[in-house]
Amino acid sequence: MHGTAEAVRESAVPFRQFVVKVNSRCNLACRYCYMYFAADPGWRRQPVAAAPGTLRRVARRIGEHAAAHGLPAVSLVLHGGEPLLTDPAVLGAFADDVRARVPPGCAVHVTLQTNGVLLTEEKLAVLAAHRITVGLSLDGGLPGHNRQRVDHAGRPAWPAVERAARLLAAAGHRARWAGVLCVVDPATDPAEVYASVLRLGPPAVDFLLPHGNWSRPPPGLPAPPDDPTPYGDWLCAVFDLWWHADRRHTRIRLFQECLALLLGLPAATESLGLQPFTAVVVETDGTIEQVDSLKTAYPGAAATGLDVFHDSFDDALAHPGVTARHTGLAALAGACRRCPLVQVCGGGHYAHRYRDGHGFANPSVYCADLQRLIRHIAAALRRTAAP
Repeated sequence: MHGTAEAVRESAVPFRQFVVKVNSRCNLACRYCYMYFAADPGWRRQPVAAAPGTLRRVARRIGEHAAAHGLPAVSLVLHGGEPLLTDPAVLGAFADDVRARVPPGCAVHVTLQTNGVLLTEEKLAVLAAHRITVGLSLDGGLPGHNRQRVDHAGRPAWPAVERAARLLAAAGHRARWAGVLCVVDPATDPAEVYASVLRLGPPAVDFLLPHGNWSRPPPGLPAPPDDPTPYGDWLCAVFDLWWHADRRHTRIRLFQECLALLLGLPAATESLGLQPFTAVVVETDGTIEQVDSLKTAYPGAAATGLDVFHDSFDDALAHPGVTARHTGLAALAGACRRCPLVQVCGGGHYAHRYRDGHGFANPSVYCADLQRLIRHIAAALRRTAAP
């Protein structure tokens, strides 16, 4: 295996984002969660928390990978489950260990992605001391938008999430706020959701399509004939608000990356474009996996058979599931390769292409919605560029 890794090192695009599961459990039971209520129950076999020895080994492997490829920077994402179920001091020590193991000149950008329920002034101070920024996951800025975000007793998470948002928006902590992740729900009013999120004051908002595929469609798909692109329409409505009002003040990655791709610039997002995908996941037991969203396809879809105790991240680069994300057009369905939008769309999110019996060589289950959004943004760009 390691001989293969040597050959891969010369040609493969290295990993630049390391998503580390510091805790495999969650204090919430969000009813749509793709981790705990999807096709793959593998989380049940994972240790609740990553052991100190596992974290040390992960740090060593990240340092090796950064040195082998001369990386100028890496992204370390502390994830779960809910990462704040682990002591922030432990998380800070892990972040410091990674920084100590990468070569001189390699920056390590550390983000913790949390549901916010356990975030306090004291915990935020510890994270800030270790230069860890915080990403907050929510479904909108009002209680009604977050009805599916409940704890294991069915109690609403919103009061605690709102408190976390207010804490992060405070002057003393704002520099540590990475932004908000918000899953699109076409049953909500896009203008209301967007305005309510902006009132929380995040520096950035990333709107995500719910994970699903052709065999396990997301809510509302297949779409009815009278509303063929519910997700695309929702996103177009938000884009118009952002484009005409406050895009200079609030970053929305999906829109910014789409604009960059339309202008022929390189862009890096899991949902758009043909750039190689450069993220890898490490579970609490040290196993190396592909991204979690693949677990919506079938049990074991994210597995590589590798772990940080026996294998390097270069070994993971040689895994067929990883190389498939690095081959651009060649990995796409014929219909996608012939599509005039392919350089922007890139076939959509890899996990959203899956169909039982046909694998991932299909258009995205969101194909129509993505076309709607891309054409809408392209039209706005043309109007702006016109004399």
